[in-house]
Formats: sequence, structure tokens, C-alpha cells
Amino acid sequence: MSLIVKQINPTCRHTASLIFLHGSGDTGQNLWEWVRFLLGRDMTFEEVKVIYPTAPLQPYTPNDGQLSNVWFDRHSIDINAKENRQSLLDIYGAVQTILKQETSVGIPLNRIIVGGFSMGGALAMHVGYHLHNNLAGIFACSSFLNHDSIVYDSLKKRVNTETDLPELRMFHGGRDSLVPLQWGQDSFDKLKSLGVKGTFIPLKNTLHELKKQEMLDIEEWILHKLPNLSK
Repeated sequence: MSLIVKQINPTCRHTASLIFLHGSGDTGQNLWEWVRFLLGRDMTFEEVKVIYPTAPLQPYTPNDGQLSNVWFDRHSIDINAKENRQSLLDIYGAVQTILKQETSVGIPLNRIIVGGFSMGGALAMHVGYHLHNNLAGIFACSSFLNHDSIVYDSLKKRVNTETDLPELRMFHGGRDSLVPLQWGQDSFDKLKSLGVKGTFIPLKNTLHELKKQEMLDIEEWILHKLPNLSK
């Protein structure tokens, strides 16, 4: 499965990459435009390529089975719902392809961050804590993992517990009615109990949305996790 990708190249040389995954029903192009609107400019870096993939068009159960650009299908938008592991398995390959494209040009996994908004943030956590434990970092905005997530199973079975997992940075709107703040907090707490280190940041007066200060914080964090190698 190949994905349509919008990307912003680094202004200097390419030594690291960021994969930013959109929420359900959106596109990489729209997420790029949203970020650009919030910041008043592109999110650009001297040495980090920013990649905005678009999820495949597929039936989405919470939307009455209508076709939508979603990373995976869900039985319902509920932290207690059973995770659709087959649908997740189908998208893992597409994400792996993007990662392989980056490593094939010399970018090691520990110089790659994966993050996302809403469903995109959930997939980012799957990538960092189920598929690849050696990424530079994971961020998730307004996201959650189902109580029975395979991510938790994977972390429980982890053999090399002495090696640090990717740092997690989570943001969540205090007034989010689609994905309640408590779902995000519960997911973070469970990941933390299984060895994930990071920060959970509640956002006051924020709905299910991205905010400018949130994006500025993420930019600063990315620069900390992926410092320039030329200096």
C-alpha cells in the first residue's frame, strides 16, 4: 500500500525526519495547511524533513461504513471498544514503507520522530511502542489507545527492558468532547506504568483541535530530540 505524501524538505541538509499523521477523515495536505495557519508559516527545520502522509480511503464504521481517509477502522470511538487489530495490521506496512524510504537514504531510526493528531496520534503510539522501540520520539495530540490495545501487550512482552523507549509527549484538550481528556490521561498513565517516559500536557479551554502554543512546543521538543548535526 503506497500513500500520498506531502513533504517539507529541510533548509540545510537532511539528517532527520518527522512523520506527522493526520486525524480521521482528513489528509496530509489539510494537516500541513492547518499547521501552517496556526504558525503563520511552515513548520520547517534546517535538518529535519517533515512528512505529511494521507491515509487510504476505506470504509469507516463510526461513520456508518462510509468511505473516509482513515488509518484504520474502529468498532466505535470508545476507549472501551475492542481494538480492530486486523485493520491496524493492514496500515503497519504502509508506515513501514515510509520508514524504509527514510532509512534507505541514510536516516537512522533514532533520528526519526513519529507523531499525530487524534487517530494519527494513536497510530504514532503503535509505531513507537509496538513496531519500533528505537525511534527518537513520539508525540500524540488529542489521542488515546483502547484499553485492550496490542501496544500494551507488546510492551509487557518486551525483552530488553534496559533500553529506553522513545520519549512520549502527549497533549489533550480539557474541553475535548470527542476524545475526553481522561482517555488520553489513562493511555499515558498505562504507557508510563509499562516503561514509557514522557509528559502529558492538558490544554485549557481546548476542544478536539490543534493550538498554536501546542505546535510551538512540539517544534521546540523536536529540535531538542533531533539536534542539528552540522553544528
